[in-house]
Amino acid sequence: MTSETTETLQLHDTRPATVDPRRWLALPVLLTGAFLPILDFNVVNLALPAIRDDLGATPGEVQFVISAYAATYAVFLITGGRLGDLLGRRRMFLTGVAGFTIASVLCGIAWSPDVLVAGRILQGLTATVMAPQVLASIRVLFPAAEQGRALGFYGATFGLANICGQVLGGVLVSAHPFGLAWQAIFLINVPIGLAAFIGGLLFLTDSRAEHAQRLDVGGVILLSLTLGLLVYPLIEGRESGWPIWIVAMLLASPLMLAAFVRFEARLARRGGNPLVALHLLRNSDFVIGQVMALAFYMLSSFYLTFAVYLQSGLHFSPLAAGLATLPFATGFFVSSLVSSLVMQWLGARTLTLGFAVQVIGFGVVMLSVSGMLPQSAEFGLICGGLGFGTVMPSVIKAVIGSIEPRHAGLASGMMISTFQIGAALGVAIIGGIFYSLLGPHPQAGDYAHAFTIALGCNVALLALGGWLSLWLPREPAAG
Repeated sequence: MTSETTETLQLHDTRPATVDPRRWLALPVLLTGAFLPILDFNVVNLALPAIRDDLGATPGEVQFVISAYAATYAVFLITGGRLGDLLGRRRMFLTGVAGFTIASVLCGIAWSPDVLVAGRILQGLTATVMAPQVLASIRVLFPAAEQGRALGFYGATFGLANICGQVLGGVLVSAHPFGLAWQAIFLINVPIGLAAFIGGLLFLTDSRAEHAQRLDVGGVILLSLTLGLLVYPLIEGRESGWPIWIVAMLLASPLMLAAFVRFEARLARRGGNPLVALHLLRNSDFVIGQVMALAFYMLSSFYLTFAVYLQSGLHFSPLAAGLATLPFATGFFVSSLVSSLVMQWLGARTLTLGFAVQVIGFGVVMLSVSGMLPQSAEFGLICGGLGFGTVMPSVIKAVIGSIEPRHAGLASGMMISTFQIGAALGVAIIGGIFYSLLGPHPQAGDYAHAFTIALGCNVALLALGGWLSLWLPREPAAG
């Protein structure tokens, strides 16, 4: 998950009359707000087996540790950006940092799976207050001549957070700092959060949008219910034996979605500011991009299934499991640095290339795990990371190119929310397939089989994304 706060692109920012002399001191503070949500999405994966053993969590509860965070982030992300526009970005950034730090403490002292999931929901909620202020503040603080450099640091933060998330989780769980195990992955946020809060007080100046959009509270409630009625049954249904009430929740989800769409359309007709700009869905390229983004980010299940396979199937330590994921994270970091150049050369076909490289890479990983291509997993992971890092920065740029510039903020916000919905559904659906194949008493070979099938589902979705990318215009529209 990327803080991916492109949804906060504002066309009517209030810029100060003079350039803030503290802007380069404020930048590391802001980048911390972009770093923490991505770090926390990734770092938890390597701690999941330890969380399961220590808290006695069921597979469903383990899935909720990830999907509850992603679903909350998806629903409230756009609202968090609007709160900054309305109430001031410095105020909302500091509120989000303080809340995220408190939520991390709750996760770190959680005494049951339910408390941990509640803490993760609070983390996701406060992250949506904190993260959207970062890019908007950078665009206000820095003059046009310096924005490229500042945004370069912003983009590099994502790659750094992904690498740290993959490795730091394993290091902390294995090292047991202060006698802590999995708790350390959450409590490490406390000193980072305190430093960001103090830095924000000292160096950040406030800004607001000239024409801030009102909050769509009804839309938030209906979208939350829609996702809840979908994600909860997909995770809990398997373990509870699909009772009638679980089935009823699942069947109610599309009805709630229809109610959400009607509400948003009615709000737009009245001149309000809906959470989702339904008129953008009349653009076929944008719709293709939404489906492509959903399929792409369901890859979030890979982090869960790979961590369980390595630690429970191969009996890797958390540290060894973290190091085993490093080729993927490194490939992602490297390709994210050059993806903009490739995008200039290939246009929207950069996405096709990125999806193809991922299909090849993860296909090689599948063959390696199944024993058909032994000792090739590292190569496959590097390819998978290269492809992921190529698609991730390019998908929004390619799709938003078909949207009028005045709607760029709305469109990018919808794309980012779709990413997080895909992350939640990937863990719920493909994670459910993985645990179903494992069964109640898995043997050593069962983990390899379940991981291979689960990753095969991701490869099929990535192939779908590559096919859909062929339908996009060859060159992104100017604007």
